[in-house]
Amino acid sequence: MTEPLAVVGAGAAGAAAAYRLRDADRDVTVFEKSRGVCGRAATRRKHGCRYDHGANYVKPGDGPVQGLLDELGSEGRHDIAEPVWTFDGDGAVAPGRDGDGPKWTWEAGITQLAKRLFAEADAAVHRETRIESLAREGGRWTLTDADGETYGPFADVLLTPPAPQTADLLGATDWGGDRLADARDAVAAVPYRSVVTAVLHYTFELDREWYALVNTDDAHDVGWLSREACKPGHVPDGESLLVVQMAPDWSREHYDDPASEQTEAAAELAAELVGDDRLRDPDWTDTQGWRYALPEAAVDREPVAALANAGLHVAGDWVVGEGRVHRALESGLAAGDRLR
Repeated sequence: MTEPLAVVGAGAAGAAAAYRLRDADRDVTVFEKSRGVCGRAATRRKHGCRYDHGANYVKPGDGPVQGLLDELGSEGRHDIAEPVWTFDGDGAVAPGRDGDGPKWTWEAGITQLAKRLFAEADAAVHRETRIESLAREGGRWTLTDADGETYGPFADVLLTPPAPQTADLLGATDWGGDRLADARDAVAAVPYRSVVTAVLHYTFELDREWYALVNTDDAHDVGWLSREACKPGHVPDGESLLVVQMAPDWSREHYDDPASEQTEAAAELAAELVGDDRLRDPDWTDTQGWRYALPEAAVDREPVAALANAGLHVAGDWVVGEGRVHRALESGLAAGDRLR
């Protein structure tokens, strides 16, 4: 008998779980609140450019992710050849470590990761469907969205949104199990860093030895700066596009500032850091705020694991406590293996 399963969230973890279950005897339905998929591993198009404005690339890690990428095929996938260098709180730039391993992205953008996983998965994906509550009755789960529509019943539910949003869902769960409150408190306790991303476009080429600069001492207002032109197919010849991710402290303080003020500050800082005054005046800009960008610790696993025998499960980078795409993928694959 096919056992129905609901996956809430179509980010890297949810996509990996759905992919892992593609040949299992499970009827999988995925619910995603946004129009797109892959969560913070997101791609936008504007004025002939493609840019990854959240997660910048996928590393294989030490687990199953390289094999997963190989299964998806190499068409349109590229290893960013230029290295990542470092800078400190004073803005002093230095070469990074050698042998940092591949940095995978796609010509059509990093969101291709989830798109290709779902293309191979045997799952129904409901986009722009925000699940707001869960209920358990008779050993089965039902889900209700923001419009009051219900879905189910499901034998299992896998929750993959960022920990604060998962905690809200657990708080809106109608179930008499005495383990629910402890799990909700454990998930809500996961600390997060917010990040404001500024995208800066220029009508000239910026030639440097590095692909990106990363701050190493949490003492600069910029956390990350990268040249999107290093990714094939992302930026037309003769142009430049910088992705500037502001540091968590700066992002928290300025998260609700007007976009024009955020990009102006980012451009000033980028010009100082790169040493090129032309960067103070981009010809167009874009911004994105990631309120729940980077988990700073892993969830206490015992309270959430105690929900599994009632058919309620979690996956995501916050489960392992490291805000990396490959870690979210690993968590989703492991959840898929358990749910088979």
